[in-house]
Amino acid sequence: MSQPSEPSDVRLHVVTGKGGTGKTTVAAALALAIASGGKKVLLCEVEGRQGIASLFDVAPLPYAERRVAVGPDGGEVFALAIDAEAALLEYLDMFYRLGRAGKALDRFGVIDFATTIAPGMRDVLLTGKVFEATRRTQAGRPTYDAVVLDAPPTGRIGRFLNVNTEVAGIAKVGPIRSQADSIMKMLKSPRTRIHLVTTLEEMPVQETLDGLGDLEGIGLPIGVIVVNLVRESELPPSDFAAALAGELDGTSIEAALKEAGVEADSSIVAGLLGLAQEHSERVVLEREQRARIEATGVRAVDLPYVHEGIDLGSLYELADSLCASRAF
Repeated sequence: MSQPSEPSDVRLHVVTGKGGTGKTTVAAALALAIASGGKKVLLCEVEGRQGIASLFDVAPLPYAERRVAVGPDGGEVFALAIDAEAALLEYLDMFYRLGRAGKALDRFGVIDFATTIAPGMRDVLLTGKVFEATRRTQAGRPTYDAVVLDAPPTGRIGRFLNVNTEVAGIAKVGPIRSQADSIMKMLKSPRTRIHLVTTLEEMPVQETLDGLGDLEGIGLPIGVIVVNLVRESELPPSDFAAALAGELDGTSIEAALKEAGVEADSSIVAGLLGLAQEHSERVVLEREQRARIEATGVRAVDLPYVHEGIDLGSLYELADSLCASRAF
């Protein structure tokens, strides 16, 4: 499968992944990584969880673009929590010049009604706002060098991005149809890449493979698979096979503990041997899942497990790892 020949030419990065894989964290780190080259980046979320605000330790984001971080070389990360109802008001004003009338509709609950009975319309509004931000210019130059979208999970990413199909039963012609066509043209262009986040566990990897199939079926351009929360094996290769078989030498472990000044009875040694076996079994399972990822032919980028938890400092460290990969 082809990868972008010039990652810097990509304007829209869509990040998806199974819940619990660190999708929002990866999206935030990616925005910082792109901004590290002195660029201006917009990071968007569409699920109403305020995950970006939490990561950057700022107040909940309004429906407005706010700067949340500064990268090296003068780069900046702005963030936006996209709300479907607010986007519909903006849409009505843009295409129909409703102004106050649109706000009156909101008071009567018409907007909530419209986005509830027509979920496809909701996705057009959410992706439409991203589309607008990606294309927006100031003084003839793009307002943002890149836009990163923290998208819905892989389980529904195909439906979310395939806005043409979602609006087929709503509008055959008119501004809504035209908007959907323009969005799909952008999503299928070389300026867009969709990245999938996973961990080396069976369910996240399977959902990643299913998501790849959905995206390829629609004809959307795949970027990379980000393998998150990667932990290196703590056993030297010479001991791995013995640990897996439960045949590590307990005597040598006890001697090593005593040498380090740790009193170790038989129960402690047995516990350590059990942990070593469990660890080696996990490594084997992770290698099996990595082989499934490699079989897709999509480039994989590893991000390390952060033992101290995610804060702004660790986000910058993850951004450095993404920069080093040269995949974005």
